[in-house]
Amino acid sequence: MPAVLITGAQWGDEGKGRATDLLGSRVDYVVKFNGGNNAGHTVVVGDEKYALHLLPSGILTPGVTPIISNGVVIDLAVLKHELDALSERGVDVSKLKVSANAHVITEYHRTLDKVTERFLGKRQIGTTGRGIGPAYADKINRVGIRIQDIFDETILRQKVEAALDFKNQVLVKIYNRRAISPDEVVEDLLGYRELLEPMVCDTGLMLHEAMGEGKTVLFEAGQATMLDIDHGTYPFVTSSNATAGGASTGSGLPPHKIDRVISVVKAYTTRVGAGPFPTELFDEMGEHLAKVGHEYGTTTGRLRRCGWYDAPIARYAARINGVTDFVLTKLDVLSGIKSIPVCVAYDVNGVRHDEMPVNQSDFHHAKPIYEEFPGWDEDISGARTFEELPKNAQDYILALEAMSGSRISAIGVGPEREQVVVRHDLLN
Repeated sequence: MPAVLITGAQWGDEGKGRATDLLGSRVDYVVKFNGGNNAGHTVVVGDEKYALHLLPSGILTPGVTPIISNGVVIDLAVLKHELDALSERGVDVSKLKVSANAHVITEYHRTLDKVTERFLGKRQIGTTGRGIGPAYADKINRVGIRIQDIFDETILRQKVEAALDFKNQVLVKIYNRRAISPDEVVEDLLGYRELLEPMVCDTGLMLHEAMGEGKTVLFEAGQATMLDIDHGTYPFVTSSNATAGGASTGSGLPPHKIDRVISVVKAYTTRVGAGPFPTELFDEMGEHLAKVGHEYGTTTGRLRRCGWYDAPIARYAARINGVTDFVLTKLDVLSGIKSIPVCVAYDVNGVRHDEMPVNQSDFHHAKPIYEEFPGWDEDISGARTFEELPKNAQDYILALEAMSGSRISAIGVGPEREQVVVRHDLLN
């Protein structure tokens, strides 16, 4: 049985939780392998809407074992809050497993994230201020706190004190903030022992054994290709690898075990935070897409920047991730638009680029070259087959497929769980 990866093809918020939910009943494990609570998935089940920030979307599907693996950084307060909120709504969360090697976001990570971003002024990255970047920085600097450390108070205290020896100097002398007490941090983290004890394990071994038993594993990326620390629009990126390669390092499952890569892409493009965005709209149409598409961040509540579909970015995502299938979401948002532009290439100082420019400065100055496609007025929310879509909607999908480097296997036509058109089996 396969290991399947779902990642985002743009700058996030494409609807990856929806794609995970679409496959939920056909998989046994859903694994979050990167990021933290700096991104969110909104999943609609019947009349119920669930906003998940740290937890894998698979936690909503009965029978699925959700896993937070080693590549994730965990804010334990957020973990507890989300588990409590789901339990109160009748969701069984008892099967959640957490990697002993996952790193922990502490109070000092959140504080440093916020004061550093504020200090940058006009040079701000657009961080969510949730401590994600500082936690990953500590991981790379080998001074991070891991989940397993919470079960050894001596080790935990040594690590926290060592980290704060330097960080308190920065907070007090550079940012004019109060020093953080190591005792406060240790006491806070120790308070989560009871919560964590039944769920912490060697998740890499668990996944290896599951694959050996013929189970299906689904990897769910946080953020998206264009926010990947190595392959995104650096420095306006996240602090982890949100692309296909990150699934192996972030989980302990070897690359050859992953044989399907599904990338989710909106029928238009959005972005939250700072950074280049060639097709961004600053007019009434941008406002229209944001309003009809309800383009507000699940985690931050920030209004998303909106623009037209960018085919070079989709091709880039297909190449970087080895995409086997695209899931196209929010096609219904385009209903009623007379003519729909699609970016097919860029103009950079008079030179046409059919692929993403390798130079950051060139991409920052790239102007989209558009091809126009006729729109449709029909309500497509009731369509369940490709043939039930209006002819112009079909043509739009086929054109995007030809431009984007892989087949479009499913199309979202509304926010509800069943509002989807499936063209090809995502697991075959």
